[in-house]
Amino acid sequence: MNEQKKLVVPGASQWLWLAVVVVVLDQVTKWIIVGNFELYDRVAVLPVFELTRLHNTGAAFSFLSGAGGWQRWFFVALALVVSIVIMIWLRRTPKQGHGVLAAGLALILGGATGNVIDRIFYGYVIDFLHFHWGSSYFPAFNIADSAITIGAGLLIIDALFLSGRQHAKKEQTGVGK
Repeated sequence: MNEQKKLVVPGASQWLWLAVVVVVLDQVTKWIIVGNFELYDRVAVLPVFELTRLHNTGAAFSFLSGAGGWQRWFFVALALVVSIVIMIWLRRTPKQGHGVLAAGLALILGGATGNVIDRIFYGYVIDFLHFHWGSSYFPAFNIADSAITIGAGLLIIDALFLSGRQHAKKEQTGVGK
């Protein structure tokens, strides 16, 4: 008997495609910036937004950027641990009814992966999206950082508004008892 085996994707792992899209977009945009900008070059796009090539050896808002180099491998290790936890979390999340949670996790995973690629190959993260108001500048960021921020927002929305309802619905219907 030749039975075709059906590929079974455990839990909400079918959302991993979103993480792959984030990594590809992040790396392609960074490749474009590196190919067209020298460090600190900038191009005004809007009165409040410019493309500026910057290198961040730290984390968000350049946290620990002047720490002497050890932070590179600390952030790589941290991102790898977080990525493993997220993949396990996705695998254990039911396929149905948890799209916001799964999308948020996938966005964070993709963003963490995009930035860890930079840290491994360059020793820093390439940032280029730079907003400002007058002479006040918001720290520069990239597609990976944007994905992480949106993903974290989705996790908060899920925790505040959706997960509680799903748990209450299970109790009302007797599912999961």
